[in-house]
Amino acid sequence: MYDLPFIHEMAKLLNDYLQFVRNNALMDITDELRAFVTTAKTGSFTAAADQLGVSNRLTSKYVAELEHRLGVRLLQRTTRKVGLTPAGEDLLARAPALLDELDDLLQDVSEGSRGLTGMIRVSAPVTFGEAYVGRMLGRFAAQHPGLTFDIRLSDGFVDLASDGIDLAFRIGQSDMLSLKTRKLGAIRSIAVASLDYLARHGAPSEPADLAHHDCILDTNRRTPRRWIFFKQGQDIAVQVKGSFQLNSARAAVELAADGLGICYAPHFALRDELQTGTLVPVLEEFEGLSVEINAVYLEGRAMPRKIRALIDFAVEDIRQSGTL
Repeated sequence: MYDLPFIHEMAKLLNDYLQFVRNNALMDITDELRAFVTTAKTGSFTAAADQLGVSNRLTSKYVAELEHRLGVRLLQRTTRKVGLTPAGEDLLARAPALLDELDDLLQDVSEGSRGLTGMIRVSAPVTFGEAYVGRMLGRFAAQHPGLTFDIRLSDGFVDLASDGIDLAFRIGQSDMLSLKTRKLGAIRSIAVASLDYLARHGAPSEPADLAHHDCILDTNRRTPRRWIFFKQGQDIAVQVKGSFQLNSARAAVELAADGLGICYAPHFALRDELQTGTLVPVLEEFEGLSVEINAVYLEGRAMPRKIRALIDFAVEDIRQSGTL
């Protein structure tokens, strides 16, 4: 007969072993899911291995083990690339969110004692990202050295779920019901021109005069050929035309600085030119169009502490920076 202390010790050892098995099983399936998601998104085991920082062989092994575990084929392999089976498409639609939830849970637990850690994936419009978001994130990172950032600049509205984006900065209202929104501030547009252009063509005294000027059109605007101004609570819209149209506020500013026309650009894209006098405001008696800048994130997920901290920081940073 075994004595009671021995039985208790054996029970403790058995419990420790079972916990070890459960933890390792969780680690295994997590590694397998990460390998599958990355391979599916990149289209090859080699590219996935580069992103994950492991060998090509190990990435392929993880995916094969996941297929064996589930009893279905997830990927169609060819000599050049891999494609998704119907079962793989179903899993890819759900696995990234599961992995994100697990990461968020583990990070929230660890951050409680060690501060904010881990990766934050951020999306922003190109010009706004270059002129403001990058520097703002630098200021945030200085306070939280345990964080890393993946910043993706695009003037298109990215799919936060499929692209794995934690937080997107967007100009204007979002109509997607699956996204939650927090207003950060407002962006005001200004009509500007170079002194050289004004010397050659004169300055408009009211918005209607713009119809007789060479205007540089930014096609990223909702109405690139219809510029809106305000005076005493009344909106004034004018149709404009010009020799140049392009999908970049920054490029429009540069063309205006070269004396090629009047541009209507957000204040954040004009700060350097206004400070140096390269460009000067026109129609100063009229207020330019103002649009919201929002932080958007996925509905239905508990917000990780690091994302909440970043949003709070952005609100205060924009408030302190003044006019965007």
